[in-house]
Amino acid sequence: MHKVEHIEEAKQFIQSKADKVPNVGIILGSGLGDLADKLEDSVSIPYSEIPHFSSSKAVGHANELVIGTLNGQTVVAMKGRYHYYEGYTLDEVTFPVRVIKALGADNLIITNACGAVNTSFNPGELMLITDHINLVGTNPLIGQNNDALGTRFPDVSEVYNKNLRQIAKGVAGEQDITLQEGVYGWWSGPIYETPAEIRMIRTLGGDAIGMSTVPEAVVAVHGGMKVLGISCLTNMACGILDQPLSHDEVIEVAAQARGKFISLVETVIGRIS
Repeated sequence: MHKVEHIEEAKQFIQSKADKVPNVGIILGSGLGDLADKLEDSVSIPYSEIPHFSSSKAVGHANELVIGTLNGQTVVAMKGRYHYYEGYTLDEVTFPVRVIKALGADNLIITNACGAVNTSFNPGELMLITDHINLVGTNPLIGQNNDALGTRFPDVSEVYNKNLRQIAKGVAGEQDITLQEGVYGWWSGPIYETPAEIRMIRTLGGDAIGMSTVPEAVVAVHGGMKVLGISCLTNMACGILDQPLSHDEVIEVAAQARGKFISLVETVIGRIS
């Protein structure tokens, strides 16, 4: 469990660089970091300078915390995340969420690039996460609970906030963006899933599969934050099409979807109260 004093040290360091109090936090996934460049009057802080932060070595992750203004809201954006498959503990993976909450943000938008399991979805589309399935066999709240951070047994009947989802659906309709809805499965990685594993995930009710998001969402809900999850579907999961998967493809399709993704999230942020 995260130490309150570590959270406070990171918070105070960030506040020494930027005196803004954010209302919205964003975690930007593979190839989606460009949204942070739209923040106005922004301050960028490398993760390497922030006490107790780690850094991702994954391609497409810039390892910067950016604080600024976007569409009338003060926003703190993680330009890149780190992953469980990189060897980090789940405490390390989710530590920035605790800091974002401590800085003042009550809303967290989590994004990712992932594979489509639902065969009615298409690469390049966006998916609103309605729920998730934890397929990894562990979770970031294991260990001694700190009641100052959240309750021992948090309710997860609505991890992904209904009101935020309604806002996102309304914006997508206005902007003529196809926004699928579905259940996200968390896979540890770094290997992609086998065709048999994808059949299992579909049988369990998963619509998309990826290697992030669930730990951050769980810790955010534990801390009392409202969460919105949006996936960029970069490929059909293994076995659906007769072709191998590559991370280059993930980055390429995420880049192609970047424009509509940024437009959607930017407008949603402006409507969060």
